[in-house]
Amino acid sequence: MSRSRSSVPRIDAELLAKDAAKLLPEPTRRAFLRAGAGVGALAFLTGCDIIDGPSVENALRIVSRFNDRVQAWLFNPNRLAPTYPETAITRPFPFNAYYREENAPDIDQDDYKLLIDGLVDDKRPWTLDRLYALPQETQITRLVCVEGWSAIGRWTGTPLREFLRRIGADTTAKYVHFTCAEGYSSSIDMATALHPQTQLTFKYDGEVLPPKYGFPMRVRIPTKLGFKNPKHVIGLVVLNNYTGGYWEDEGYNWFSGL
Repeated sequence: MSRSRSSVPRIDAELLAKDAAKLLPEPTRRAFLRAGAGVGALAFLTGCDIIDGPSVENALRIVSRFNDRVQAWLFNPNRLAPTYPETAITRPFPFNAYYREENAPDIDQDDYKLLIDGLVDDKRPWTLDRLYALPQETQITRLVCVEGWSAIGRWTGTPLREFLRRIGADTTAKYVHFTCAEGYSSSIDMATALHPQTQLTFKYDGEVLPPKYGFPMRVRIPTKLGFKNPKHVIGLVVLNNYTGGYWEDEGYNWFSGL
């Protein structure tokens, strides 16, 4: 006998529906909630027979991918994230990572090289001195964490789009992927990479980026959630195939725009 879609063993249907709703963009979220936001509605939306834990996970991944497509379609490459006065800066700025602060990687600035690969003309690695010599600008923007908190910081660095121009990147490619010294990784769409506020960041609040904030370089993306802002970046690849990322591979929404 087949199991009913409306009665899922050991699964809280109400909690499941709330999790699914969080992954949906507006106005789809409102329509989903009005429709009852139950297991049946989720099954209808995804085409999945939701009967156990793995099928629930698969359904939520389908919803997340749907959200990615909608957010990418709605993304305005010319719309800026809000900026703030210096009086609004959060001090101290909170540490956030999947590891403890004392476990942040210890990177020797003299040995550091940013490795370049993929669809670019110039794949020569970049030393820190060479990166520091790039034209830089400062932005005071808000970082929004997926855990529910936010903080405003002052970040100084080079627009990623300027760096991509210098290395001869194919800006018709779909993605830019980042790898990090501590094992983290993340990827973003090219439209976000070319956004004027997306930055290769070398300083925080006027000082060289401390290890807890991503020394020697992080990618600051004020149009996305905090986990899309990788720290301790050691590699950049321009490519057309989807590569996911540390949290994205665990089911976090890939686009994660604000």
